[in-house]
Amino acid sequence: MKTIKAQHKAVCEPIGDLVTYRAMPTHTVPMNLIDPFIFLNHHGWQQYEPNNNGLPFGPHPHRGFETITFILEGDLTHKDTTGVVSVIKEGGVQWMTAGKGLIHAEISSPEFKTEGGPLEILQLWVNLPAKYKMTEPKYIGLQKTEIPVAEYDNGKVAAHIVSGEWNDVKGPFNTLTDIHLSYMYFKVGGKYTTQVPKEQNIFLYIVKGEMKVNGDIARLHHLVEFNRDGQTVEMKATADSIILFGYATPFNEPFFAYGPFVMNTREEIMQAYDDMKNGKFGDEQALLD
Repeated sequence: MKTIKAQHKAVCEPIGDLVTYRAMPTHTVPMNLIDPFIFLNHHGWQQYEPNNNGLPFGPHPHRGFETITFILEGDLTHKDTTGVVSVIKEGGVQWMTAGKGLIHAEISSPEFKTEGGPLEILQLWVNLPAKYKMTEPKYIGLQKTEIPVAEYDNGKVAAHIVSGEWNDVKGPFNTLTDIHLSYMYFKVGGKYTTQVPKEQNIFLYIVKGEMKVNGDIARLHHLVEFNRDGQTVEMKATADSIILFGYATPFNEPFFAYGPFVMNTREEIMQAYDDMKNGKFGDEQALLD
């Protein structure tokens, strides 16, 4: 059984009126601690009133990594400089490969801004290895009905399979690297056990509730860091819970991140800023129209 090295509490850092908990990076979690998982923001839970301003993420650039966004409640409109416009609702997932660079906006739909409602969104950043950092940008958004669900423990555990293969259930997102991702709902007492190869890194974040993970209690807003000393991960819910769970082989490459760019060297970061200023990421103004 894998042992737990540490648990890290997410930092509460609201963005305007948006409730936000940043699980990584923080003062105890460097960006490359769980390679290739490098960033997680947890927005909400919160209730938006009617006639609200919605999400505040207007046009901004990215290069060198991927964003995976889980819309647990509410909705999310994605626009980018490749021409994509997509609205994903509760239970859906957006997967964007920034690759060589693009500009995108992440905002609420006009309907949500008019009517309001509950909102809870997770955004995870996953690094790309050097050989894929300048790949062509790509976006796929899938609704809840397009995400397969695997049930365990007589229905007490429901795993929404996003990528990778989980007990013969394959996620709908075809990935550049071996990223296995799911978001999982546990009813109190629900138990799930799996095997993860020792050489792979595990990403486990408690979105809601409380879990017993390999014998240790893990609570709301905590990121669990594992040692590489076993293969078995056993989770049992001590309350109704939601978790984000994944694993992947680390790249073990040089790492340099600044702002919205994640590359291998400082020089590549400087080049990214030059390329953005020179219009190589597309027309930002088009996303404002």
